[in-house]
Amino acid sequence: MVFGSIASSPLGSLDPQQALQLANLYLDNAYNTNDPAITLVLCHDTEISLSHARKVVKHAKNPVVVEGIATTYFELGKLLEKHGHDSQAQTSYKKAEKLGGNVQDSGRSTRSPRRSDITPSATSVTGSLRIPESAIIPLMDQHRQQDVMTILAHVFTRNVRLSAIEFKLPEADERINNTPQLAYCLSLLRSPCSTDEYESAVYSWLQATEKDTDEQERLHTMSTEVIRMFKRDELKDSRAVAEVVSLAPVLNKDEFQGLLADFYSGIDHSGLLNFHQLEGLAQLIQGADPGHPSSDDLVKILQLLSNRLKGTHQQSTQHMHQLTMSVSHVLDAMADTGVNGLDRESLHEPLSNYLGELKESSDSFLVYQAAYAYQALLCVPDNETPWQAAMRRTGNIIQGVSGLVSAVKGFDLNRFIEGLNDIQKGFDGVSKVVKVVQSAYDDVSTLAKSGQRFLESLKEGFSFERKRDWNDEVWGQLPSVKQLILNILMQLSRSPGTGFQFHASVAEAMLKELESNGDNKKQELYQTSQQKSPIAYPLKIALPELATPSLLDRVQNRPDVEGSLRLLKKQRTKYRGNAVYIPPQAKANLQTTDDLRFPLMERVKEFLGSDKKVFLLLGDSGAGKSTFNRELEFELWQTFKNKSGRIPLHINLPAIDKPEHDMIAKQLRRYEFSESQIREMKHYRKFILICDGYDESRQTHNLYMSNRLNQTGEWDAHMVISCRSEYLGIDYRDRFQPGDRNKQSDSSLFQEAVIAPFSVNQVQAYIRQYVSVNQPLWQVEDYKQALELIPTLKELMTNPFLMTLSLDVLPRMVDPGRSLTSTQVTRVGLYDHFVEQWLERGKKRLGEKDMNPQARAAFESLSDEGFTRNGMEYLKKLAVAIYKEQGGHPIVEYSRFIDEGSWKDVFFGREDKQLLREACPLTRNGDQHRFIHRSVLEYGLSRSIFDPQDRRNRTASETTMSRRESVSSTLSFEIYGDTQESDATLEQEPDNNSPLAWRNFVNDHSLLQFLEERVQQEPVFKQQLYAYIEHSKKDKKWRVAAANAITILVRAGVQFNGADLQGIQIPGADLSYGSFDSANLQDTDLRKANLRSIWMQHTNLSRAQMTGVQFGELPYLTEEDAVRTCAYSPDGKAFAVGLGNGDINVYTTSNWEKVRTLKGHIKVVWRVAYSPGGDQIASAGEDKMVRLWDSETGSLQHTLTGHTHGIHCAAYSPHGDSIASACDDSTIRVWDVVTGICSRRLCGHTKSVLCVAYSPNGQQIASCSADCTIRLWNVKTGLFSRVLSGHSDWVCEIAYSPQGDQLASASKDKTVRLWDMETGSCRSVLHGHTRAVECIAYSPNGHHIASGSVDTTVRLWNVESGNCQQTLTGHDFGILGIEFSPKGDQIASTSRDKTVRLWDISAHNSRFVFSGHMRVVNSVKCSSKAGLVASGSDDKTVRVWDLETGASRCILNGSGGPVYCIAYSPHSNQIASGGGGRSVRIWDVESRTCQHTLTGHRDNINGVAYSPRESVVASASDDMTIRLWNTTTGECQRTLEGHTDAVFSVVYSPSADKIASGSKDCVVRIWDTGAGECCRILVGHTDWARDVAFSPQGNQLASSSYDKTIRLWDVETGECRMTLTGHSDKIRPIAYSQQGDLLASGSWDGEVRIWDVSTGECKAKVPSSQKSVNSLTWSATSGVNHLITGCDSILKWEITNEKDQCRVRLLWGATKGALTMTGASIQDVRELSLLNKQLLKQRGAIGEPENLLHEKSKRLITMASLVSNLKYSPSITVEDSSSAASNVPTEQSEQVEQSGEHPNHTRGCVR
Repeated sequence: MVFGSIASSPLGSLDPQQALQLANLYLDNAYNTNDPAITLVLCHDTEISLSHARKVVKHAKNPVVVEGIATTYFELGKLLEKHGHDSQAQTSYKKAEKLGGNVQDSGRSTRSPRRSDITPSATSVTGSLRIPESAIIPLMDQHRQQDVMTILAHVFTRNVRLSAIEFKLPEADERINNTPQLAYCLSLLRSPCSTDEYESAVYSWLQATEKDTDEQERLHTMSTEVIRMFKRDELKDSRAVAEVVSLAPVLNKDEFQGLLADFYSGIDHSGLLNFHQLEGLAQLIQGADPGHPSSDDLVKILQLLSNRLKGTHQQSTQHMHQLTMSVSHVLDAMADTGVNGLDRESLHEPLSNYLGELKESSDSFLVYQAAYAYQALLCVPDNETPWQAAMRRTGNIIQGVSGLVSAVKGFDLNRFIEGLNDIQKGFDGVSKVVKVVQSAYDDVSTLAKSGQRFLESLKEGFSFERKRDWNDEVWGQLPSVKQLILNILMQLSRSPGTGFQFHASVAEAMLKELESNGDNKKQELYQTSQQKSPIAYPLKIALPELATPSLLDRVQNRPDVEGSLRLLKKQRTKYRGNAVYIPPQAKANLQTTDDLRFPLMERVKEFLGSDKKVFLLLGDSGAGKSTFNRELEFELWQTFKNKSGRIPLHINLPAIDKPEHDMIAKQLRRYEFSESQIREMKHYRKFILICDGYDESRQTHNLYMSNRLNQTGEWDAHMVISCRSEYLGIDYRDRFQPGDRNKQSDSSLFQEAVIAPFSVNQVQAYIRQYVSVNQPLWQVEDYKQALELIPTLKELMTNPFLMTLSLDVLPRMVDPGRSLTSTQVTRVGLYDHFVEQWLERGKKRLGEKDMNPQARAAFESLSDEGFTRNGMEYLKKLAVAIYKEQGGHPIVEYSRFIDEGSWKDVFFGREDKQLLREACPLTRNGDQHRFIHRSVLEYGLSRSIFDPQDRRNRTASETTMSRRESVSSTLSFEIYGDTQESDATLEQEPDNNSPLAWRNFVNDHSLLQFLEERVQQEPVFKQQLYAYIEHSKKDKKWRVAAANAITILVRAGVQFNGADLQGIQIPGADLSYGSFDSANLQDTDLRKANLRSIWMQHTNLSRAQMTGVQFGELPYLTEEDAVRTCAYSPDGKAFAVGLGNGDINVYTTSNWEKVRTLKGHIKVVWRVAYSPGGDQIASAGEDKMVRLWDSETGSLQHTLTGHTHGIHCAAYSPHGDSIASACDDSTIRVWDVVTGICSRRLCGHTKSVLCVAYSPNGQQIASCSADCTIRLWNVKTGLFSRVLSGHSDWVCEIAYSPQGDQLASASKDKTVRLWDMETGSCRSVLHGHTRAVECIAYSPNGHHIASGSVDTTVRLWNVESGNCQQTLTGHDFGILGIEFSPKGDQIASTSRDKTVRLWDISAHNSRFVFSGHMRVVNSVKCSSKAGLVASGSDDKTVRVWDLETGASRCILNGSGGPVYCIAYSPHSNQIASGGGGRSVRIWDVESRTCQHTLTGHRDNINGVAYSPRESVVASASDDMTIRLWNTTTGECQRTLEGHTDAVFSVVYSPSADKIASGSKDCVVRIWDTGAGECCRILVGHTDWARDVAFSPQGNQLASSSYDKTIRLWDVETGECRMTLTGHSDKIRPIAYSQQGDLLASGSWDGEVRIWDVSTGECKAKVPSSQKSVNSLTWSATSGVNHLITGCDSILKWEITNEKDQCRVRLLWGATKGALTMTGASIQDVRELSLLNKQLLKQRGAIGEPENLLHEKSKRLITMASLVSNLKYSPSITVEDSSSAASNVPTEQSEQVEQSGEHPNHTRGCVR
C-alpha cells in the first residue's frame, strides 16, 4: 500500500545515502502498484529524491552513492518507458549515463530480486508488502542480514505473503509427515511445471505427480480430511488451529469459505474470547488467495471483531493484542479486495475512534498494531460521499505527513501515532477531491504499513560493526522499546519449537555480542533483561508445534476403508457377467400415461447430481425394480472414485432387521466392515443408498427420516428406494419425502418415477439378447411369431419378469403342431411351467453331482416318489410357513445350531430337505434364504390354496362356468329359481387348514391375481370358494375364508346378479366394482367391507350388518339455488355455503346437518370465508357489501361498505386482523376486522377484480382480474410489486400454496397455471379441462391442486408432475367453487345445479384397473357370427367384448377422435367406425389393424351401416350427406343428398335395396340404393329425427325423435302406423329384436323401454340407472333375447316372456365404476352411519335403516324449523335447523340441453 509523498522541506535534512534509500523505496513501490496514476506520482517522487541526492552527493563525493543514483535513474527510466512516458524515460537514461557511464543495457531486462520473494519462512503469515533488497544497506554479511530480517519479519507481522518452507517431497502413497509438508506439496501442484523455476528434484516430483491423478487426489483428499477433522475437533486448541491454518494458501474457495465459517462461528458463539481461533482467523485471512474471502465475509467478520473489541475493552492486554491484530488483517484483506461502503455510523466511525484511543496505551506493540489497523481502516472507505467527508473533516494533511516522516526517521512512536492521527483527520473525503493529497497519502501509507524504516532502525540497532551502533536518533526515545527488543531476542534464544532452532541460535549470538560490547548502557540494559524473565510476546512470533497426534495423524491413522471398499466393489460386480438387461423406461408417476416415458437410468443419474435426496422407484410386481437397482449399483461401482466418490450401497431391506434404525451400519456389518471402519465412513464418506424391497419388508416408516440421513453428525446419503405400486395408498409420499409428520415435508428434495411396461421395441430387443446369451430351443423369429399369434402373450411380456419366464417356458408350453392362436398363456400358467421346469433342471443338476452315500440315498428316494412333485410340495409348504410364521417376510435366516428343532429346521436341516432346497427356485446368501423373486413366494402360497395337480388326483364333479357368468347356484345360491347343487362340493366341509381360513389376504393384490386366474381356469376352485361363502352362513369360523373367497371371485369377474347370499359373513371383504344386481344379501355381515363403486341395483340388504362399510363417496347437499361458494372451518367441524339467493347455510360436518342460515345479503353471495381462528365468517356479495358474522351465534358483527359494484371475493389475512376484498370496480380494499374501517385501497387492474388472496406469511396480497393478469401487492406499502401475465382470458381465481412458494391460477382460457413466487415465472400450465376453469384450491399439504370447470368436472392434479390424477364427475352443470377439507381427505365442489358434492379422495383405490371405456359409450353393435359385441366411445377407441362373458377381447386404437358410431360386417370379422375425425375407418378385428380410412365427409360422422349383401358401408354426416363406400377398395361409390341439416343415422333394409336416414331437419328419408335417389320422405316428427331401424322383415321402419316419441312407418306406403309415447325425455337409440316382435328404445330420461310392436304396449322398463342411454343392440342365444345397452357402462340384459310378462335381469356389465343402488332395500340395516344412509338414499335405495332417526324427534325438529320460518322477517335473521331430511336432495326432473352440445354426446354420468 502507498503511504504519501514527502514534502520538500524535510529532504533538506537527509544525507545522500538517506535520499537514495528514499528514492529506491519510492521506485520499488512504483513497480509494485497496478495503478498507472499512482505509479506516475511515485516516479515523480523518485525523481525529487534523486535530484536531492545528486545535489548533496557533489559535496560528499561518495562514488558508491553516485553509482547507486545512476542505477536508480536507469531503473526509473525503464519504468517510465514501460508506462509509455518515453520522453521522461529518455531523460532518466541520460542522467544515469551522465553519472555513471558504465550502466549496461542488460540491466533493462530484469529488476533485482526482492528479498521477500526468496526468503523462506516457517509461518503462514501473508500479505502484500515486498521489502526491496536495495533499501537494506549492506552493513552485515549477506547470511547474517537474511537471518535478522527473517526474525524481524515475525516481530511486527506485515502484509506480505511469504513462501512456505521447503520439505522433503513424498513418494506416491508415502505417508505425509506433517500438514505444512502437505501444504508445500499442494502449493507446488498449483504452479505451472517449468524447469526454469525449480530444482531438478522438485521438477521431477512435480512431473511425476501431475501424471499420477490418484496421488493428486490423495493429497487433495488429505487436505479436505484435515479440515473435516478440525471441524469435528471439539477442543480446537492452538496446535490444531496452527495446523489447519497452514493449509490456507492452498485451499480452493469453497474449502476456504467453509473453514472461515467455522472460525467465525467458533468466535461468535464462544462466551469467553477464543484466543486460539481469533489468531487462526487472522492468519487464515492473511494466507488466503485473493478473492477467497468475499467482501460480505470480511464485512461480517469485521463487525464481529469490532463488537468483540468493544466488549474486551479494559480486559487483558493479550486479548487486546489479538483482537487488534485480527482487525488489522481483516482490514488489510478488505483493502486488497476493494471493499467499500462500510456503514460509517454503525461500524467505520466507532471502530476508528476506538483504535485512536489505543494510542495512549503504554504497550508499544499495542500502539503499533493499533496504528496499523487504523491506517488499514482508512483504506476501506465508508459510505460517506467525498463532499460530506470534506466538509466534516479538518486538519493539516501536510503537517500530518511531515510529522509521520519525522517519527519514522527518529523512531519516535508517539510522534508516529500523532502523524497518523493528522492524516486520519483529513484523508478520506478530501483525498478524493484533491488528487495530489491522494497520491501523497498512498506513498506514505505503504511506508508505514511495511514497517520499512522501523525495521531498518531495529536492524541498525544490532549492527555492532557501525560506528553509530547505539544512537538514540536511530533507536528512538523510548527505553521500553529497547527493553522489549531484548526480551524478544531472549525469548527467541530459548525457543524450543521445531523449525525455530536456527532463529534461536542467531538471537543467542546477537545477545552474546551485546553482552561483550564495551558500551556500559547496553551492558546495563542487557543485565536488567537477564534478571527478569522474558515477557511473553503476545503476537506469537512462531506458531506452536503441531498437536500429537496432529489432525493429519488422525486422518492418516484412520482404518483402511479403501481396501475394504475395493473388495466390496469386486464382490458386487463379479457375478453380472452377460446378464440380459434392457434399460427400462419410466413415467413421472402412477397417473401419468404410458406414452409419456423417459429413460429411467438417465433420470436417476440426474437426481444423483442434484440437491434432491430421495428417489422413489415404483412398479408392479416383476416390473424390473430389483433388476434396475442391481444395474444401477453396477454402473455406479464402475464409475466409483476412491476416497472422494459416493459409495453405492445396495440394501435388501427385507434382509435387514428393523431397517428403520441405523440400516446403513447394519448393511455394512453384513459386508464385514469393522466398527471403526463404519464410524470412519459415517463421518467422512458419502453414500448412494439403493434400497430394494420396501414393500417386502412390510415397512410403514419413512426410512430417510428414521435413519436421520443428512442431519448433523449422521450419514451423508442420497437414497434410491423401490416399492411395489399396489403397496401404497394415495398419500404414500409421506413415507418417503424428507420431512417430519409434524412439520411440512420438503417436496423439493423428493422425486419419483414409475417403471413403465416394456414397449414393443424393448420386448424385441430383450428377445434378441436372450437368444444370444441363453441359446434356447427357439430362435428370435419363433418368439416373435408367438408374440403376434398367442392371445394375451403380448400384454404379459410387457412385464420384464414375466417375459423372462415366458421366454424360458414357451418352447415347453406350446405343443408341436398346435396352432399358436389356440394356445392360451396366463400369468399363473407361466409360473406353473417355470417352477416345474426349474425343479426338473434342479433334479438333473443334483443327479450329476457328487454326493455322500446319505445324500445319494435321499436323492434316489425323492426321485422314486416323484422329485418334481416333492419339490412342489416343499415349495408350497415353505411358502405357507413363511406367511404363517413370519407374516410373509420373505427372508428366512437359518442357523443349524440356533434353529435346531424349529420350523426352519424342517425345511433346511434334514438331508432330503437340503436337496429339495437346492433344487427349488431359492437363493442363499450366508444364512439367509429366499425365493428368487417375491412373486414366486406368492405363487407358492397360491398353489397351496389350490393346486391343479391335487385336483387331477381326485375325482370331483366339475361344473364349467364362464368368466363373467353369474353364479350358477352350485350351493344354495339361487338365481331366479335355479336350484342346482353340486353334491361333491357339499359332501365335505372346506379345508380349515387352507391359508384362506387363517389369514386375510384382501390387500395382497399380487397373490389375489394368481388366485383370480385360477378361478377363471379351474371351475373346481370356484366351487371351493363358493363353499367357503356358503358355510359362513352357518358357522362364524368360516368368515375369514368367506371374505377372502368372495374377494377373489369378484376380482375374477364373477358377478353375483340374482344370487341368494342371505346370511353370509364376509367382514372386511373387498366387493368394490362387483355386480350384485337383484342379489339377496339379507342378514349378511358386511362390516368394514369395501363397497366402492359396487352395483347393487334392486339388491336386498335388509338387516345386513354394515358397521364401517366404505363406499368411497359422501352424500351431496342440495340447496334452493345455485351454490356459488363454500368454505370449511379451520377445525373442519363446520361448513358454509353461499347461494345465489343471498343466503348462507352452515352445516356441521359430523352428520352434515344444517345448523343455521345467515340472511342479510339481498343478492348473490360470491364468497364465504372462515377467519383463521374459526370464530368469524366473512361473506362478499353482489350487493356491494362484505358482511362479518359470528360463526357461533350467526349474529352480524360488521357490514363493510365502500365498494361501488359487486364484490367477488373476501379473504382473511393469516393473523385474521385484516380482510381484503375484490370488486367489479377494479379495486381491492383492505379492512380492519375489529373496527370495520377500510385501511387501504389498491388500484391497478383495468377490469373487474375477481379474486384476492393473502400469502401464508401475510406480507403479500395477490389479485386476479378480468384483465387477464395477476398482480402482487406489498401489504405494508400497498404498492404492487409484480404483474404475472400469461393467461389469454379472464383469471377467475388464485390460490397460494401452503408454503407460499407457488401461486395457482384458474382461467377462462381452460388452463391452470402454477407460478413461482420468487421469480414470477410460470412453472407449468395444466391442460385438461374443455371449458373455462372457474375455481381452484391447494390441498393442505401442497401436493395436489383441485380445479373446477364449466365442463362439469373436478380435476385433481399432482403439483410436482402437473399430471391429472383423478377426474371427478357428477355435477350436471358448471362448477363454481371448490375447497379441500382441513385434513385434505375430502373435496367439496359447488355448482349451478344447486348441489354441493363431497368427494372422498382418501378412499381412492389404486388397485382397480378398469378394462372398459374411460369415457361415455356412444354405440354398441353385436356380431352376427363371432359371438362378440363392439363398442365405440368418446375415449377414441373401439373395444370388442365377449358376448357371453363380457370379457374384453381387444382394443382398436387410432380413431383420431371420438367414436360416435360403429357397425359389424355381416360377412366378415370387420368393423366400421365413424366419429369426430370426419372419416370412416374399416378395422380387421383379428389383426386389430385399420385396413382403410375412408375420407370425403366434411364434418363429423354420426352413423355407419353395412349392406347385408355387398361389401358396402354407408355413412351419415353432419355435412347433410350420406356416402356409400366400397370396403374392399375404399372408394366412395355414391353420395346421397337431400337432407337440409345434419344426418344422424343411417340403416340398410334387410334386402339391401333401401336405405333409411334420420336427420336434424326432423324428417326421415328412404333411399333407393340402386338409383341413389330418395324414394320417400316421412314427415311427422316435431323435433330432430334421431335414429331409424328396419324391422327384420323389412316391411316396417321405426324412428325415434327428440320430440319424445317413436313412430312406426309402413315402408311401402310411408304411412305412420303407430306412435309410441311414454318416455319423459328425448329418445335416442332404437332397435328391433331378432324376431321383430319387440322394439327397444333408450332415452335421456335414463330408461330403456321394451315395446310390443303389434300393440304398442310397453312390456317392460329396463332399470339401467343410467342418466341417458346412447345405444342399443340385440342378440339371441338359444331363442333367448339379450339386450346390450351402452352409456357409461355396457350392460347385457336377458329379456324373457313369462305368462305374458316381460322379465328383465342383468347378466353382466362392464361398468366404469359408479355406485349404483337404485331400488336396493336398506330396510332395518344395522349400524349404517347417517352419512352412508344419506348417500344410499341419494343413489336410489329404499327403506329405513335400524335405529338411526327417531321419527318423533324428527317431527319435532321439522316443526321447530317450520315455526322459525313463519317468524322470519325480511331483515337479517338466523335460521336454526337440524333436519337431516332437509339435506337429502331430491332428483331434479329438469333436463337442460347445454348450448353447443353435439347430439351424440352424453350429459353427465350416473348419480
